[in-house]
Amino acid sequence: MPVEIRVPSMGESILEATIVRWLKKEGETIAAGDELVELETDKANNSVEAQYAGVLDKILRHEGETVVVNDVLAMVTESGSVHAVANGAVAKVESLSTPPPTPAVENGRPHPTPLADKVAKDKGVDVSRIAGTGAGGKVTRQDVEIAAQTPVAAVVETPKISLAPPTAPQANAAPTATDSARREERIPMSRMRQVIAAHLKEAQNTAAMLTTFNEVDMTAIIELRKRRNEAFEKRNGIKLGFMSFFTKAVVGALKSFPYLNAEIQDREIVLKHYYDIGIAVGAAEGLVVPVLRDADRKTFADIEKEIKDVAERARTRKLAINELLGGSFTITNGGIFGSLMSTPILNFPQVGILGMHTIQPRPVVVDGQIVIRPMMYLALSYDHRIVDGSAAVRFLVRVKELVEDPESLLLEG
Repeated sequence: MPVEIRVPSMGESILEATIVRWLKKEGETIAAGDELVELETDKANNSVEAQYAGVLDKILRHEGETVVVNDVLAMVTESGSVHAVANGAVAKVESLSTPPPTPAVENGRPHPTPLADKVAKDKGVDVSRIAGTGAGGKVTRQDVEIAAQTPVAAVVETPKISLAPPTAPQANAAPTATDSARREERIPMSRMRQVIAAHLKEAQNTAAMLTTFNEVDMTAIIELRKRRNEAFEKRNGIKLGFMSFFTKAVVGALKSFPYLNAEIQDREIVLKHYYDIGIAVGAAEGLVVPVLRDADRKTFADIEKEIKDVAERARTRKLAINELLGGSFTITNGGIFGSLMSTPILNFPQVGILGMHTIQPRPVVVDGQIVIRPMMYLALSYDHRIVDGSAAVRFLVRVKELVEDPESLLLEG
C-alpha cells in the first residue's frame, strides 16, 4: 500500500524548509535508507531518507516550494505492494495523489503560515502587503522577516509618455540598457542567505552593540608551534593551529568575565555556566557557526580535530541542525581571508563575539627598543545592555595576556 513521505522534525524552532532538489525520480526503485529529497532550512541542508524499500510513485511537492514539518512530500509503494515486474524492472503502482494546492488567499488577502502570522504580529508587519513565496502563495516566516527589514515604497507618479519622434543619440549620451557591457543578472537569495540577513539586522536593531580593539603579539605562540608542532601532529594526527589557543584563551577570559557568556531573555540575564563556543566558518551560502560544546573540557587536539571536521562539513552542507544550535560566545577569524581589522556583528542572542585578523609584521616597542613582531589586531563586539565598557576592555586584555603567554592556557583554559 502507498506510504506517505513527510517532512520530518528538523530541530528546535525550525518549522519550515525549502525543497532544494529531488534526489530520486518518479517511478524509480528505492531502498530503505536512500536519500530522497534535500531540504534547506535557515540553519543547514537536510536530506529525507526512505524508511522502506519500494517505488517512488508520486512527488507531491516540488523544488523551490516551502514546506512545513509533517507536510506530505511524496508517496511510496512498499516493495511488498508492487504488483508487476517487467523486463527486470519494478513496474510503478498507481497511488493516491492530491489535487494542486489552491492559492492561499482568503477574502483577497494572503494567508500566512501559523509561524509567519506570529512573527508578523510580533514585528508589527501587515501580511496583506506581502507577496507570499510559499506553496500556493502562502506567506512564510522568511517573507515576514524580509518585509520587516524593507521600508514601504513611496508612491511615485508615473512619468508622462512623450509622443515626439526619437532624436538621434548624442555622442556623450549615457549608456543604454541594451549596452551588452552593462549586463545585469538576478540571482534569487537562498533561504539561508535571507535568514542570515534577517538575523544580522535583528542583532543590529536589538543589541546596543559596541566594539573595542586591542592587538596581540603572536611571537610566543608561533615559536611554541615551531617547537611542538611535529610531535603534536605525530601524536594526534592533526597540526597545532591558532584556533585552539584562542578558544582556550576565550574560555579563560569568560571565566573571569561571566557576563560575556550570557544572554538577555525578557527582563532577565541568563548567565551560562558552560562554554559552548561557536566557530564561524565560511561556506558557499555565507557564514555558518557550528558550536564546540563544553570547549573548556576539550584538549588542544580535540579542538583542532573538531574545528577541521565541522569546517569541511559546513562547506559541503553536511552539518546536522543540532551542531548549529545554541552557543554562548562566538569566535570569527577574518584573518584567513586577509582582513587587517573589522567589527564583527553579534551572533544574536549572544552578547559577545571575538574577531581575529591577519598576522602582520609591525614595529613595536619592547623594553625600550623598536623591534619587528608578528602582530594581530583583535576586535571584541559586545552588547552594552549587559556588558559594561570596562568589562569588555578587560576581557580583551585578558585574552591578549593568555595568548601572549600560551603555557598559561594549560591552567586558565
